[in-house]
Amino acid sequence: MGGFTLDDIKAARKPRDSWWTVFLVDPLACRLALLVANHTSITPNGLTRLSILLGFGAAGLFATGRLAAGAILFYLSFTVDCMDGKIARLKGTGTPFGLWLDYVGDRVRILCCAFGFAYGQGASVFWITATVVVLLDLFRYINAPQVNRVREATRTLAAARAGGEVVFVEDVLRLTPQSRVGHLVATHDQPLVDLHRGWRRTFPWFDRFRIFLVRHRVRTHVVGGIEFHAAVFVIAPPFGPWAMVWAAGVAGALVLLFEAALVYRIWLAAREAGRTVPKREKVLV
Repeated sequence: MGGFTLDDIKAARKPRDSWWTVFLVDPLACRLALLVANHTSITPNGLTRLSILLGFGAAGLFATGRLAAGAILFYLSFTVDCMDGKIARLKGTGTPFGLWLDYVGDRVRILCCAFGFAYGQGASVFWITATVVVLLDLFRYINAPQVNRVREATRTLAAARAGGEVVFVEDVLRLTPQSRVGHLVATHDQPLVDLHRGWRRTFPWFDRFRIFLVRHRVRTHVVGGIEFHAAVFVIAPPFGPWAMVWAAGVAGALVLLFEAALVYRIWLAAREAGRTVPKREKVLV
């Protein structure tokens, strides 16, 4: 039905992704996506619906106390969820509705699995854990678009302060992600505005860390929603219900830590934007 290769599937992956996806899901998801692309007519939305159904199955297993089986089904649900985007980018068959379905499906899967787990265990501590898991999941995905809005507003302010067209370091890094910022600023043929200069000054090791992660296709937001879900619903369940409680606490604290770091970074960027030198004075950062 199709002549796609594994290299074609790999080329359709996100440029950078969570370490959990890169190392522990994509090796399987890419091969399954290759089978789906070449031998079926399943659409990306069909894969998303299948992922949601598998998530409901995982919730049912958690609700009946079969935690290890629930973890396996949750992992499969997430694996299928990672396939829909690859198929959409590979075949160009993604739809705007698919974006909504994928996003809402993820939230429903987490809610059902969390409260399915609580129902299966019964004690109030597990209901509290489930509530914390759902709230942290919602916070992460509510905060992300707000951070993006602040980022865009910051860039607009910096451009206005500079008097029009500017070149941002972060945009150049998207094209050459393994470049060092200091080298870019020194060699680029146009003056660059580095909105994250304050962040790099506070954490001078960050550029080396970023390049190391880029080489492995891993995003710098090391602990986010995906890692949180994996800790609670895949890694912890085989060790019992209390392991899930501890996983929710530890992974949840790490999620909040990385979200706080993200907010701190955009706060520093907003301060830097206000200091951008007007273009008539020749911008040099």
